[in-house]
Amino acid sequence: MSEYRIEKDSMGELKVPAWAYYAAQTQRAVENFPITGMKPYPAFIWSMAIIKRAAAEVNRDLGLLEPKLANAIIEASDEVVAGKWNAHFVVDPFQAGAGTSHNMNVNEVIANRASEILGFPLVSDQKKPVNPNDHVNMAQSTNDTIPTAIRLGVLWRLEELISTLQHFVDVTKQKAADWDQVVKTGRTHLQDAVPVRVGQEVGAWAKAIERCIAKVEMAAEGVRRLGIGGTAAGTGLNAHPEYHARMVQKLAELTGITLYESDDLFESMQSMQDAVFFSAALRTVAQEFTRIANDIRLLSAGPTTGIAEMTCPPVQPGSSIMPGKVNPVLAEMLNQAMYHVLGKDQTVMMAGAAGQFELNVMMPIISHNLNEMMQVMIGAVRAFTDKLMVGLILNEAQAAKWLERNPILVTALNPIIGYNNGAAVAKKSLAEGKSVREVVLELGLMSAEDLDKALDPRGMTEGGIHAGGGAGG
Repeated sequence: MSEYRIEKDSMGELKVPAWAYYAAQTQRAVENFPITGMKPYPAFIWSMAIIKRAAAEVNRDLGLLEPKLANAIIEASDEVVAGKWNAHFVVDPFQAGAGTSHNMNVNEVIANRASEILGFPLVSDQKKPVNPNDHVNMAQSTNDTIPTAIRLGVLWRLEELISTLQHFVDVTKQKAADWDQVVKTGRTHLQDAVPVRVGQEVGAWAKAIERCIAKVEMAAEGVRRLGIGGTAAGTGLNAHPEYHARMVQKLAELTGITLYESDDLFESMQSMQDAVFFSAALRTVAQEFTRIANDIRLLSAGPTTGIAEMTCPPVQPGSSIMPGKVNPVLAEMLNQAMYHVLGKDQTVMMAGAAGQFELNVMMPIISHNLNEMMQVMIGAVRAFTDKLMVGLILNEAQAAKWLERNPILVTALNPIIGYNNGAAVAKKSLAEGKSVREVVLELGLMSAEDLDKALDPRGMTEGGIHAGGGAGG
């Protein structure tokens, strides 16, 4: 068998690998854009294939596509949806604007496979019955299929993303409950502050991501609005008047995803704001996880010369030269992953602003980045939760030691001794290495009995005034 076969498009003949289901237009893209070696994400391939499958069924039912051809396209599309031919989707994410090469890659693979199903092998010299443009791409344009695929690809992994974030929330809430009775030094400006309970501090991490989940779900609502049927510019040229509504209904039926018709096909093709807004929600998740990972890195700093109130699970050696060193590698990984997500979001935002007139030609990189953001976030958060949060250890003795030495405990005495006296106590405590209790008694500012009541660390974490009324200052 020859290593190549000859395929034709509107520009002429081209050699294509004999094994490939794709054809001339895909091969031109491979040769024109040897940029990164990256391929489309499975979410994108699935999304495009489900669109082609739905279109074949809708156009068949509308009497526009011969049933024999439509059924072959449906069967071939189902195979692509199942991931059977992923190796044949080879166009680099950095390519010609709008995603025509992506669209034609899908059209050609499905057309050749559908023709093969009808008895026409890839290497056949006969004219194949299924045409990538006339049949697989019927009533479609790159300009409405790619933005639809962007939306479907996001929604395909939405439940997986939400469940991953919720898993972190559940694990962290349990940690907060387990540690809620432990009082520790709070810190603001990276300096000692009034006491908090570990459960309050860690519970706030869970609540922050819980709020992020709500933002992601809200942003996803806009992504559910599909502009399929706008064809080239939003007018619906070459599509049946019922095509748009039927496509949205059919895609919802095939995917099990809640989808909505667009109330303005022109806007749905001009504007990428729904994708940008969803990206921004992921950015919010990323910045929150960055903050949480940094908290854990600081709280676990040590183990002998740092804060060391927490210990991360020892999952691997931390140094090639220092024996016994263990690093917070999962938190470091999460930081790197979230920084990557933040950078991808910046590209999505800029690409969203780069549309002109009836089309945004930056859609390929918007699609790729959204898929990559979700891939990285799901994998990184899952690993961080299972390999760090589940096994995170609280060092209660260390927390108690720092709390005892914290001069800011004097804050609770402000209602009795006044701010200025409190400041003097804090300075003397720090300078002489004495506890707040020792200094207050030494200065005769309060009785021992009243002082013990006022300096109850647990009470300070409940809010309110715990030292009774008294002088200000």
